[in-house]
Amino acid sequence: MTARRVVAFGGGHGLSASLRALRHCAPELDLDITAVVTVGDDGGSSGRLRAERGGLPPGDLRQALVALAGDHPATRRSAGLFQHRFAAVPVGVPGTGGTGPGPAASGPDRDGTAPRGTDGASAGTDGLTGHAVGNLMLCGLMELLGDPVAALEHAGAMLGAVGRVLPMSRQPVGIEARVRGADPAAPDEVRTVSGQHQVAVTTGRVESLRLTPSAPPACAEAIEAIRAADWLIFGPGSWYTSVLPHLLVPQLADAIVSTSARRLVTLNLAAEKETLGLSVADHLAALHWYLPELKVDLVLADAKAVGDPEPVERAAESLGARLVLAPVAVVDGTPRHDPAALGAALVPVLGADR
Repeated sequence: MTARRVVAFGGGHGLSASLRALRHCAPELDLDITAVVTVGDDGGSSGRLRAERGGLPPGDLRQALVALAGDHPATRRSAGLFQHRFAAVPVGVPGTGGTGPGPAASGPDRDGTAPRGTDGASAGTDGLTGHAVGNLMLCGLMELLGDPVAALEHAGAMLGAVGRVLPMSRQPVGIEARVRGADPAAPDEVRTVSGQHQVAVTTGRVESLRLTPSAPPACAEAIEAIRAADWLIFGPGSWYTSVLPHLLVPQLADAIVSTSARRLVTLNLAAEKETLGLSVADHLAALHWYLPELKVDLVLADAKAVGDPEPVERAAESLGARLVLAPVAVVDGTPRHDPAALGAALVPVLGADR
C-alpha cells in the first residue's frame, strides 16, 4: 500500500497537537506527513529574532519540528534541547565578568525588583534570556544555508523527523485585524490591531483579517505538497492567527481549492481570546468567509466541546462536510487535545477509501 500523503496547516500548539496525533496513526497507517506553518509570529523570542535578525520567525517552525522528532534517545534529547529556553541570568554582578550570576544574585527581592550586586548596581539580564535554543539554531541555519526550506530540512535531519516542515511563505508576514471593542472603554469602536501577538490577545471581536503584504509568495514546496496530497488538515489552533492565514495567501488558496485531496477540519475545544464571541459553528463559517470556494469533506470535533451538535452539523453541511464526533480532549478537563485520542479518531478517517 502506498503512503497516504497528509498536509497539516497551522502553527503553535494546535499544529503540534495535530502532528503528534498523526504520529500516533503510524502503527496502523503509512503516512507521509508535511506541516505547512504560518510565518506571522511577532511575539516573544520569535518576535525578537525577527526584529533583530530579519528572516522568518522560528518558533512555530521549531514546535512543528519537535512534534515530528524521532523516538531514538539521541533525537529525543535533541528535541529537548530545541525546546530548552534560556532562563534569566543576572548580569553586572562582581566576580562574574558581567555575564553570569554572582553570590548576591540568587533571585528577585521580595518586592519584585531585580537583584542588586554588592556595588549597588542593578543586575539586568543577558541577551539570551527567553530564547529557545531551537529558535537560535533555526536562525543560524537559515543564515548559513541562505534558504529556510533547506534550513528546515537540515534541522529535521538533526531531529530524525518523521515528516517535513515547510513555511507557508519564504518571507515573514504581518497580521492585521479590524477589531470591534479592542478598547473596552469604546465597545462599539472598530480599530485596526496589528501584529499576530496583539490579535491573539485582543479582548474585542475580530471582524476582518488581512495579511501584509496582502499577497505574499507561497512556498513552492508547500504548493507541490498540497497538489500531491491525499488529505489536507486544518486546525486545531488559533483560528485567526494560525489557521485562517493560510487561506489568505492567494497561491496557497488556489492550490487548496484545486487539489484532488480530501479536506478535514479539526475544531478547537474552547474559544481563545481572539475568538471570544464565536460559536463552534462560527469557526466553520469563517472558513467560508475567507475562502468561499473551499469545500470540506469531514469536520472532527469533541462532543463535549460542541454541545448541541445541530448548528455545527448545519455549518459543516454548508461546506459540504460531514460532522464526526469523538472524545479527543485530555481527560483532566482542560481544553487541550490528547494526541493519542486524536490519533485514534483520525485512523478510521484517514484510512478510509474514497
